[in-house]
Amino acid sequence: MRVPLAHHRAELIEVVRIGDPARHLTSRDLAGDVVEVWAGEEVRQVLHLIGDLPDGAKYRCFLPGWGVRAYDDTDPEPLFEIAFCFRCNGARVWGRDVPEEQRHQDFEAESAAGRELLRLFLACAPG
Repeated sequence: MRVPLAHHRAELIEVVRIGDPARHLTSRDLAGDVVEVWAGEEVRQVLHLIGDLPDGAKYRCFLPGWGVRAYDDTDPEPLFEIAFCFRCNGARVWGRDVPEEQRHQDFEAESAAGRELLRLFLACAPG
């Protein structure tokens, strides 16, 4: 998957559990509850993992359950946000410097990187 160029500036990632996935069909940003915050080396590892997601065949549902918001240490606004649907292999990317051709991407959820990313998200789930 192509991560936004701003990923080099990311210092902090919020892990977002999406409560209303249908909202993301037309939304302009990521909405949900922050369930975990990653910083430092965790940020680099997760962004590398996202970058390792191979392209996949997209299906139709796009009902994302998880997302990330990436921040640098100088701006309260996110550098970028990504919502992931592990059922349809779809990802939606938002950000002020994200080109149009990167806003809708497909990834292989069943790849090793996809399974590991989902495992990390599930480990953040409350309860």
